[in-house]
Amino acid sequence: MKILKSAVIDWISPKGTPIQPPLHRNSKIDCGFNHELTGSLLCPAGLDWKDPDGEMSVCGDQWPVFLYTNHTYNTDDPWCGLLRNHLLVSAYKHIFTSPSSVDKEPKATQSENACLHGMNAVTIASISYIATQVRFALSSSSVFSWTDTMTDLETFYHSLLDLLRDPDECKEVNDLLHQEKAMWFVQQLIVNMAPYG
Repeated sequence: MKILKSAVIDWISPKGTPIQPPLHRNSKIDCGFNHELTGSLLCPAGLDWKDPDGEMSVCGDQWPVFLYTNHTYNTDDPWCGLLRNHLLVSAYKHIFTSPSSVDKEPKATQSENACLHGMNAVTIASISYIATQVRFALSSSSVFSWTDTMTDLETFYHSLLDLLRDPDECKEVNDLLHQEKAMWFVQQLIVNMAPYG
C-alpha cells in the first residue's frame, strides 16, 4: 500500500500547485494531523479544522470529511455526499483494477485484483475497505494495523460496514450501489467493473 500513499498525495494536490509544506513520499511523519492538507481531510465531519480550540483524540467512529463530496458534511442530511468522493473512487480503481485506471483505461498486463479475487461488483465491504485504506494513507501512522489505537482503523472499518448493513439505511445504500437511476459508485467505476446485479 506504499504506492497508494504516493498516489493519494498526487490526488489531493491542487493541480499545478505544490503542496506547502511538502508531503514526503517516503515518510509519513509529516502526514495526518501534522499537516494542514491531510489534517483537514482527516478532520471529523461536523468539526471545523480551522478552529484552533485545542487538541482532541479522534476515534474510528468519527468519520473524516474526506468521505464526503467536496469534503462537505451536511448536518441536516448526513447521507448527502457520503462515500461519493472522487478520492475514494480513485483509490478503488487504483487497488481493484490498476493504478493506471485512475486516469484512463487500465493498461496493466497482469490480471486486476478484482478479477484475481472473483469480484465482479462493488460491495459495501470493498467500499469500507477502500475508505479504510485512504484513511491510513492520509494518516501519519507508518504501519497498517487493525489494532493501532492511534488510527483506530478497525473501528472505522466496522462503523462503515455497520451503517451500510443497517436495514434502516437500505434506501440510501441502494442509491449508492444498486438503483439504476443512481448507482453513483458503480457509474464511477463502470469502465473497469460490471455493475452490481
